[in-house]
Amino acid sequence: MQFLKTLFWVLVAVVVALFASCNWSPVTLSLWGDIQADIKIPILLLLMFLLGLVPTWLVMQTRVWTMSRRLEALERNNAPAPAAFDSPRDSEVDSPENAI
Repeated sequence: MQFLKTLFWVLVAVVVALFASCNWSPVTLSLWGDIQADIKIPILLLLMFLLGLVPTWLVMQTRVWTMSRRLEALERNNAPAPAAFDSPRDSEVDSPENAI
């Protein structure tokens, strides 16, 4: 199964590399006013991918952190109290029922 996962990621990397090499041409972006930026298409696609991925990843990480804190608090509250050592009482030791 590990081989198939590795093969899949190698194929994805090859497809991305082929796409980038075939589309390595500049694109002019018109920003605000008279400002223009020349950027290569694969770099632009990578930036847009990261622009969508990073905020979503941050939201997911904060939710995981919040849930782990809640779970730890619940586990602390439900932990059994340590049992106190019960010493035998004098009445139990001296009772005739305990005598041999």
